[in-house]
Amino acid sequence: MKTAEPPSPGPSGLIVDRRQLLAGAGALGLALGPMGGLARAEDAPKKGGTLRMGMEGGSASDSLDFRTYTDSIHISYGYQIFNGMVEIAQDGTATGELLESWSTKPGATEWVFDVRKGVTFHSGKTLDADDIIYSLNLHRGETKSPAKDLLSAIADIRKLGPNQVGITLSSGNADLPYNLSDYHVLVVPNGFSDWSKPDGTGAYALETFQPGVKVVTRNTGRYWKPNRAWFDSIEIRYIPDVAARTQALISGQVDAVNRLDPKTVGFVLKSPKVDVVQSKGSGNRFAFVAHCDDPSFASNDTRMALKYGIDRQKIVDTVYKGYASIGNDTLIAPSNPYFVPNTPPHSYDPDRAASLYKKAGSPPLQLQVSEGAFSGATDSAVLFQESLKKAGINLDLKRVSADGYWDNVWLKAPFCAVYWGGRPSVDLQLSQTFFSTANWNDSHWRDPGFDKLVVAARIELDPAKRKSMYAEAQHMIADTGGMICYAVGDYLDGYAKKVKGVVPHPRYDMADQRAAEKAWFA
Repeated sequence: MKTAEPPSPGPSGLIVDRRQLLAGAGALGLALGPMGGLARAEDAPKKGGTLRMGMEGGSASDSLDFRTYTDSIHISYGYQIFNGMVEIAQDGTATGELLESWSTKPGATEWVFDVRKGVTFHSGKTLDADDIIYSLNLHRGETKSPAKDLLSAIADIRKLGPNQVGITLSSGNADLPYNLSDYHVLVVPNGFSDWSKPDGTGAYALETFQPGVKVVTRNTGRYWKPNRAWFDSIEIRYIPDVAARTQALISGQVDAVNRLDPKTVGFVLKSPKVDVVQSKGSGNRFAFVAHCDDPSFASNDTRMALKYGIDRQKIVDTVYKGYASIGNDTLIAPSNPYFVPNTPPHSYDPDRAASLYKKAGSPPLQLQVSEGAFSGATDSAVLFQESLKKAGINLDLKRVSADGYWDNVWLKAPFCAVYWGGRPSVDLQLSQTFFSTANWNDSHWRDPGFDKLVVAARIELDPAKRKSMYAEAQHMIADTGGMICYAVGDYLDGYAKKVKGVVPHPRYDMADQRAAEKAWFA
């Protein structure tokens, strides 16, 4: 796996080769194992058809405002309608999207971004620097956007020309382009505010929006990316039940589904009409997260009792049928070049769990769980409950509705199920989830020393020193945090055999949630 190397400044003091800067710095070194669905040379792309996608990861309260996105369906229709500023390539590196190229000075505080020319919005407006600045500012100031934290170091944004933007950071960050690849950081025209009529530069324009039921988009016929956007239209159907979703694929009611159940993948593969695409070790991070400021979990002894009291291997074997790796409580996957192999997962130790729980005063424990969090959440919680019983610890399971789970339970319940998708850089994965001031700090774990360490690692260009700093940060989370990340799943997507052009991706499932843009019918 390639690690970060110090970039070399060009003659003017600017680092002009972004590949030198970014290669390996945040890329995920992945062992990707497709089980089918790979495009072959004879499967030349062709136009036409409606891609019907049956998906989990949305609800009746969904919005078109990308500042509210939290799950897979949102990301999918977001990428259909809008474009991002930076795209994550197949090898995990940051590559230009609406920001075509960039450069920075040593210290990574002064950046220059070139806005792609010749791109138009659905309304016909031509993309320019003002649109980029306006779209960035949607996540700054008074906003609840989750991307606010990612962009909080931006001290100033200025227009350098009709197609050039300058960004000054309050503190350096060599991974800024990765931050700009976040799925919330999409682009609308300068002054845009009517989210009921989204105006993007994506391949597809909105036709029907029935949150909780379906979303339909149609091809604009003038997409700026070559060799993309082959379908006439896209239809996303909300199918939260994995069994119903799987049956819809096998019976031909839909052409693509996300989040296949590992327990039934073998059955799916027997169908002569279906392929499965597996992204090994790059899938969702499955976890139970406790609020560290809640009375039941304020003692680190309680949190450690839970970490020693969960039989991770049994869950991986039973619930995920081996289509997962044991998690280490930090959300950093084994495929990440900054993953620290000797960071716990804490081995299952009922006696130690019992001792720690008693030391903490044996507080009452209730876990809220739902399949609306992720497929397998309930079964995993039941196994967690059983493993704790062997330590004499009673865990009350409260099963809650799948509908509205992310609005009503996550970030609100003191102890609940959660999954996190992979982020393209270790800084993003750590800072978005564990920073003291992060909007999505769902464990309420706050450690100023951790914050300072991660900030320092952002601008450290020596790969060995940077890895050491991230190792220390991971140990801090594992030893005192409220996150019990017990498994990192494999992404398992299902496609009708006629769907081509879909391969594993290091960030998200469904070809980085861009299957609508990348795939075609044979």
